[in-house]
Amino acid sequence: MVKPLSFKGDKKSKKRKHTKIEDDVEHSDSKALTRTAATKIVEEDDTWVTAEAFADLSGPVIVALPTSPPTCIACDANGKVFLSELENVVEGDSSTAEPHDVRQVWVANRIVGTESISLKGHHGRYLTVDKFGIMSATREAISAEEQYSCIPSPDTPGTFSIQTQRDKFLSVDTDSKNPEIRGDAESVSFNTTVRIRMQARFKPKLKANKETKAREKISRKELEEAVGRRLEEDEIRRLKKARREGDYHEAILDVRVSGKHDKFAS
Repeated sequence: MVKPLSFKGDKKSKKRKHTKIEDDVEHSDSKALTRTAATKIVEEDDTWVTAEAFADLSGPVIVALPTSPPTCIACDANGKVFLSELENVVEGDSSTAEPHDVRQVWVANRIVGTESISLKGHHGRYLTVDKFGIMSATREAISAEEQYSCIPSPDTPGTFSIQTQRDKFLSVDTDSKNPEIRGDAESVSFNTTVRIRMQARFKPKLKANKETKAREKISRKELEEAVGRRLEEDEIRRLKKARREGDYHEAILDVRVSGKHDKFAS
């Protein structure tokens, strides 16, 4: 840290001793800022990843279908459901898909007390399947027809079959020249297998990992400023490890104290 210029004759300012209360407040504020910074990094992550389990399903999603070329479930402003071709894919692989049109995006919300989700369209209405298997997105509230179970595929990790409350499945006729999405398939098959892509910031495991990595990002300079002296390599490693494991501020105090002991010992 660059010190301000001093001149002969200037009065020396007395160093104020920090009390334990002040140190605790300082450490508390620092810890809060660290958490805020980590949360901000996660919230700004707009990359798309594949949902691998029911517990992952939350926030904006696209439901990619097993068609060629890859398509997904979409709806227009009037609630008409249709297949929309996915443009943001790598070599036709739906596991890399990202939306290019807001009509392709649904917001997944888990229904409290159940193993079901709802899917809300860009226009604020819910995806529904009637007793004839016809799909639309015109409902303003959630009933049984707007609730879906997502059953993981045993053959293809990262894929699901979406089941209605009538025990039917969403499916698409992949052999048709003009395939359409319906909700009346009797059993699980290739045509019912979908891949659900979601924003990484809503995936619980990734969110926790990113917050941890964000906490790890601290420079030698910041650590040395926190301790108030130059640090050895083993001290740097110790403090970074403590930052990952959540006892960073206790470790800072220990390093400060050990530095004072070394000073008096010499």
